[in-house]
Amino acid sequence: MLAADSKIVSASVADTLRAGPAAPWKQIIDPVEPFLDAVSRRLGEAVEDFDPELAPYADYALNGQGKHLRPALVALTANALGKPNDSHVTVAVIIEMVHLATLIHDDVMDEAEIRRGQLTVAANWGNEIAVLFGDCLFARALALAASFPTTEVCRAVALATNTVCSGEILQTQHRCDFEFTLDQYFRVLEMKTAELFALSCNLSALLSGASDEDRATLRKFGLVFGTAYQVWDDCLDLFGSEAVAGKSLGTDLAKGKLTLPVLLLLERAEAEDRARVQALIRDWQPSSMKALTRLLTKYETLEASLEKMNQYLERSQRLLAALPVSEGRAGLFGLTEFLAAQSKGLGGGT
Repeated sequence: MLAADSKIVSASVADTLRAGPAAPWKQIIDPVEPFLDAVSRRLGEAVEDFDPELAPYADYALNGQGKHLRPALVALTANALGKPNDSHVTVAVIIEMVHLATLIHDDVMDEAEIRRGQLTVAANWGNEIAVLFGDCLFARALALAASFPTTEVCRAVALATNTVCSGEILQTQHRCDFEFTLDQYFRVLEMKTAELFALSCNLSALLSGASDEDRATLRKFGLVFGTAYQVWDDCLDLFGSEAVAGKSLGTDLAKGKLTLPVLLLLERAEAEDRARVQALIRDWQPSSMKALTRLLTKYETLEASLEKMNQYLERSQRLLAALPVSEGRAGLFGLTEFLAAQSKGLGGGT
């Protein structure tokens, strides 16, 4: 069940995360289900805003089966501060379009074939169409952001998009860079993933009329929670299954991207094993996964990675505990517990 506010404030956050069971996804988003339905409808209607010949790409990309986590953050943040309205729906659509555009481009770079349980845009129509349609989504999102009476929304969306793309560039620059540090890794995560989580919380708080202090706290919550989420996603790429993830796995290593489990392995490994890891990654083949998995297991990198993820989740809950008490605040707490529970199934864990 969702943690009660009083429990979270009075007990240690670590105990809260380890107490279980966590609420299922459906229970967490149930209070904002009408909001998410409105976002889905608006995304469906947005297909008509594209040239008719682009409609098949737009329909395919905008009507996928994802959890709409970023719109959920917009809704749950608004719920914690009062009540979401139509402007929150518009912001959620904008952020989801930016997110989908980044996914389309990521799939091109990673040569991924599966996303959300179906073929990627690139796998369906080729890289050229995928890149250009991703650009169309970015442009459409900014056009929607410019429709607000204040320029603050459009400016925030543009800056966040720039940060996300910059983070992806930094990650690409450091492919097969065995001097890549943990500090650099977490900076990239904050930029390429957590920034849109932060944008979701920040703009939702802005539209809810929150104080500057509460907006700053919620933005920081988004950054911290989003970083934890990406650590989990990086672990999923190595220790999960495509059937559960609904996307192509192993793409990070295939492109030489050094994620937390691998960085910890390089840090912990004896000289001979470290050299073996570097050789495997430099000349990566699908058959290399078994050898790397044995080394990842030998040095307990999954456990260490999830411990780091839980540290971020604990920080995110401390930030939430600093917000004014409200019934809706429990939904944001529920997200942190849900992510902690999701991680227990990785690598055959319990």
